[in-house]
Amino acid sequence: MKDFEYIALRLKNNTLFVLDQRRLPQKEVWIKVHNPDEMGECILKLCVRGAPLIAIAGICSLALFANSGVDKSTLKEAAEKLKATRPTAINLKKAVDYVMAGDPNPNEITQRTEELIKKEIKMCEDIAHLGTDLIKEEEFLITYCNTGSLATPGIGTAFGVIRKAHQEGKNINVYVMETRPLLQGARLTTWELKKENIPYTLICDNMVASLMSSGKIHKVLVGADRIAINGDVANKIGTYGLAIQAHYHNVPFYVVAPQSTVDFSCEKGANIPIEQRPISEIEGLSFKKERWAPENNQSFNPAFDITPVSLITGFILNTGVYTRKEIQSGTLKYLY
Repeated sequence: MKDFEYIALRLKNNTLFVLDQRRLPQKEVWIKVHNPDEMGECILKLCVRGAPLIAIAGICSLALFANSGVDKSTLKEAAEKLKATRPTAINLKKAVDYVMAGDPNPNEITQRTEELIKKEIKMCEDIAHLGTDLIKEEEFLITYCNTGSLATPGIGTAFGVIRKAHQEGKNINVYVMETRPLLQGARLTTWELKKENIPYTLICDNMVASLMSSGKIHKVLVGADRIAINGDVANKIGTYGLAIQAHYHNVPFYVVAPQSTVDFSCEKGANIPIEQRPISEIEGLSFKKERWAPENNQSFNPAFDITPVSLITGFILNTGVYTRKEIQSGTLKYLY
């Protein structure tokens, strides 16, 4: 494969590196990944994350593995294990199935991988160009989790729209929700906003309703890990609650995602599997190793929730901007 360098993923001399996002924003630490099993561990532990990025990282590790001389049965086994690492996000499964379709040789896997990388980068660019037209001068936006170049190989999805609006001089401000329990907003989105010199304000997740009631938020932009064909969306846990609050306060709520996040085989959100994460993430042990809850707690820690299409104002995809009514009328099925 040709060498590349993105914010969170690098390939140099056939050696793959991922930026350990658990260490941000304090340190930028790169992890060398030797095979798909190690990439699977990085994905499970959230060293690399974001639905589009884990798809690209996963197939890059497969392509290098295929070119290392392993037999086809070993390669197929590695591919199936990779797909099982994050069951909610559909991008990884779709990408692996694409590069592995039809009993390909290593060169074909490499070509398909490079094709998907270019496609994902282009989709992010198209999303940004389409989405920025919805952003007005001096608006206050709110975003959730992390949807930038730490989550994609390109400029991001929801973050890409924000970045483009800022580059166009629209004088926007961004409220960043911390995103409990793993603080992707507080740790990662603020890190990216600061790098881009985009004005932002960090808030706790439970401050949104108060801000909306005072008219201080003009639009909500969130990403997606899977979009069902009826428009229901799986995204980071807390997105559903954010959508309810936006709906109540008449704040436009937009889902921003590439076409690769649409699951054309999934009829509705209720059919999307929801990943359960370990209790250590809630108790605080995933970060500073300092417990902030007593021991031996029962755990309920879903990584995602389902936002019904009825709460979504519109969808900003690389193929266009769609209203809720257009999606409910079956528009997504024609994007296959």
